[in-house]
Amino acid sequence: MRIDVNQSRCEGYGFCEQKAPELLALDPDGFVTVLADHVDGSQVDAARRAVRGCPVAALTLVE
Repeated sequence: MRIDVNQSRCEGYGFCEQKAPELLALDPDGFVTVLADHVDGSQVDAARRAVRGCPVAALTLVE
C-alpha cells in the first residue's frame, strides 16, 4: 500500500502531516511530501486518517 499525492491539488493545509507525521511532511514550500514508499500494517490507520482529512482530496491510498 502507498500514498499518492496530486501535487496540483495540494494547498498546504498540513492536516495530513498532523494525522500521519511518520508518513507525510510539508516541504519548505508548504506542499506535502510522502516520507515512506510503502505503508506497512501498523501505519494503515494513520494513512487512512490523513487521506480522509485532506480538505482538497489531494491524497489517495493505493492498495
